[in-house]
Amino acid sequence: MTQLSVNLNKIALLRNARGEGKPDLLRAAHTVIDAGAAGITVHPRPDQRHVRPADVRQLAALCRTRGVEFNVEGNPFNPAQGDYPGFIALVLETRPDQVTLVPDADAQLTSDHGFGPGDAAALAPLLATLKAAVSRVSLFVDAGETTLAPLAAAGADRVEIYTGPYAKAFTTGDWAHALAACVDTARAAERCGMGVNAGHDLNQANLPPLCDAMPFLSEVSIGHALVEDALYCGLTATVAGYLRALD
Repeated sequence: MTQLSVNLNKIALLRNARGEGKPDLLRAAHTVIDAGAAGITVHPRPDQRHVRPADVRQLAALCRTRGVEFNVEGNPFNPAQGDYPGFIALVLETRPDQVTLVPDADAQLTSDHGFGPGDAAALAPLLATLKAAVSRVSLFVDAGETTLAPLAAAGADRVEIYTGPYAKAFTTGDWAHALAACVDTARAAERCGMGVNAGHDLNQANLPPLCDAMPFLSEVSIGHALVEDALYCGLTATVAGYLRALD
C-alpha cells in the first residue's frame, strides 16, 4: 500500500496567525501518527511563514521517537537568512529520513513546478552532500517529464511527481490525459532505478485513480486538502479516510 506522509505546514500557518503556540504542531504530529500516517512532511521556507527551523528540529526528534519517516521539503539553493540557517544546513543538522528538493522561489505561494534534466549538473554536488546525512533524496518533477536519467545519475533516489495539473483536471472530469502524464513519468523513473512519490492537491477523491494507475507508488505527501477535510471531520477521522483512499 502507498504510504501517507502528512504535511503539517497548514497547522503551523494557523499557529503563526496568532503567535500563541496553538494549534500545537507536535500534538498534531502525534495525532496523525496515532491515526496511522507513516510519516510527517514539512516544507520550511526562508520567510518562516509556516514551519520554522525550531519546528523541524522538534519534529525530527519526535519522528525518531515514534519510529515514522520524517520528510523535509525545500529548495536546496536557499541560503541562510536571519535565523533561517539555510536549507542544506538545516537538513544536515536534523538528518531527516527523506529530503525532497523543490525549486520554489522565496515569494512563491506554493510549489508549482519541478526540476528537469537541465538542473542535474547544479544538483549533483548538493545531492552528494545530502546523501552523506540522509537515507533518501527525492526530486520534485513535472508530470510528463520522461528525461530522468540525468537526475538519476546526479544521485536522486526518487522523484516526487507534481500532481497539481492532474488534481485540477480531475475537478473537470476530463483527467485521463493528466493521469497518463503522471504514469509516463513514473515509468521513466522506474526505468532509471528511482522510486516514485507524488504530491500536490491530492485528496480522497482523486487518490484512488492515481493509485490504481500506479500500484508501485511508494508515498504521497498531503497537507492542504487533508487539513481542510479535518476542519469538518476531525484529524483522526480524516487520516483514516485518506488511508482508505490509498488502499
